Amino acid sequence: MSTNESAPKPQLAERALDTTAENPWPLRLLSSKMADYIAKMSPVWVEGQIVEGKRRAGMSFFTLRDTDADMSLSMTAFSQVLDRVTTPLTPGTHVVVHAKPAFYAKRGDLSLQAKEIRPVGLGELLARLDQLRRVLAAEGLFDASRKLPLPFLPSRIGLICGREAKAMDDVLVNARDRFPEVTFDVRQVAVQGVNAVGEVSRALAELDADPLIDVIVITRGGGSVEDLLPFSNEALVRAVSAARTPVVSAIGHETDAPLLDLVADYRASTPTDAAKRIVPDVVAERESIDVARRRLAHAVLTRIRVEQDRLDALRSRPVMANPIVMIDQRSDALEREVRAMRSTIGSRLDTASAKISALGAQVRALSPASTLERGYAVVRTIGGHVVTVPGEVTEGERLEAIVAGGRFAVTVASST
Repeated sequence: MSTNESAPKPQLAERALDTTAENPWPLRLLSSKMADYIAKMSPVWVEGQIVEGKRRAGMSFFTLRDTDADMSLSMTAFSQVLDRVTTPLTPGTHVVVHAKPAFYAKRGDLSLQAKEIRPVGLGELLARLDQLRRVLAAEGLFDASRKLPLPFLPSRIGLICGREAKAMDDVLVNARDRFPEVTFDVRQVAVQGVNAVGEVSRALAELDADPLIDVIVITRGGGSVEDLLPFSNEALVRAVSAARTPVVSAIGHETDAPLLDLVADYRASTPTDAAKRIVPDVVAERESIDVARRRLAHAVLTRIRVEQDRLDALRSRPVMANPIVMIDQRSDALEREVRAMRSTIGSRLDTASAKISALGAQVRALSPASTLERGYAVVRTIGGHVVTVPGEVTEGERLEAIVAGGRFAVTVASST
């Protein structure tokens, strides 16, 4: 065998798990195996929105997009399948499709071959929205405690609206009429159709991340229930609930009520109402300030007049004309009280002195000294015992006699 002959190629692996860098699958084999694998899949019911469609002889081609995520897939349908659909399949139509997945190996395209197409009716859409509303309400996304207060005077406002929409003019014109200095960061996006949720969500995220934005307004000019479906989308509702910047919902008119109205921090009935709510009326505020200043001036002047009247009344009193008049009155009263006190004390002293003199006379009358002065004498023994009867002494005993003029010794001559 010639050395220039190449070595035989290894046998291709049966399974993807057995492939290696030295023994890979050709691309055609991978595509073929993917087509075989997908061909074994059973038909599946899938839900989405029609984005666009093209009709050819006997066959129609559609793009089916997910209602919540930025994801789409090609779909084909034969004429007999479309003939059974009573509602026109226009872009934005919400449908449920019974389809068989198919993989076209040459181009590597995955598509759905529709066996049956059912447009989702309005009643079913409303029922789904009501169920979603109940779920989100149970999670507390609509609670008043979660809502952020709107700033009194925002320096910059984020506005999410449709392209060249009248709702945008309603907000801008009315807001600037009320407060000309207000500034806006306007994001014009799709406000209906399959692209609305993604574009509104991205604009909301960008404005919410901007620290200069004080409040965000999401608005559009009303529409049918189908037109307003993007503003009841669960992903968008949750994005608004998670926003750190206050969000104002101004979707449609008073009768329109998408779920965005329930989760927003403030629900405006119309775009014009949103403009009136997010900025104050500078003319009205200035008038209020003027009224407040006039009221304040009137209140201050009234208070000054009342205090001046009180001051004049105080100055007109006699005590203010002659301040010592009160001292003189008190001095006269004090002198009268002193004289009365002295008179009372003197009277009491005289009465007490008379009583003392009378008691002194009584004491003197009863005093032994008075008796002695009348010629009587007190006889005592040497031991100091007063002799009252003759039997208490003996003949010849020496005694002491006390008289008024003094005392002297005596001797008992006899005792009988």
